[in-house]
Amino acid sequence: MEDNQSDVYLIQRAIEGMSLPIDLHIVRDGQLAVQFFDLGADPNKPCPDIVILDINLPKKPGEEVLKHVRSHSRWAQVHIIVVSTSDSERDRKVMKELGADGYFHKPSEFDEFMKLGDLVKGVLATGGWRGTGS
Repeated sequence: MEDNQSDVYLIQRAIEGMSLPIDLHIVRDGQLAVQFFDLGADPNKPCPDIVILDINLPKKPGEEVLKHVRSHSRWAQVHIIVVSTSDSERDRKVMKELGADGYFHKPSEFDEFMKLGDLVKGVLATGGWRGTGS
């Protein structure tokens, strides 16, 4: 769930760089993200393994999307990594308390952004809280 086209590109590159077999579905605002999950509530439809969620989405903030996802038992086991330009301890704490599995501070340098792939791989392998900062 990311509205910035440049960040979408970097996220795609980071995941491709780790050779992770992930099909990406891009949703560009929080309202569409909630709709995406509501449409996927059918138990016969596949459930995502991981969600990469920007905090600052238009129409509905990432925090509200995270609350929505975690309020449904269907999505209880979905891994969620929050990405944000914010490096505030408060944001990290709130996202963790709401059920995020990881937090990635969006850096300004390409090589640093590629470390998102390591975080995704680690969360998928072990679950649990992981966070990065630059």
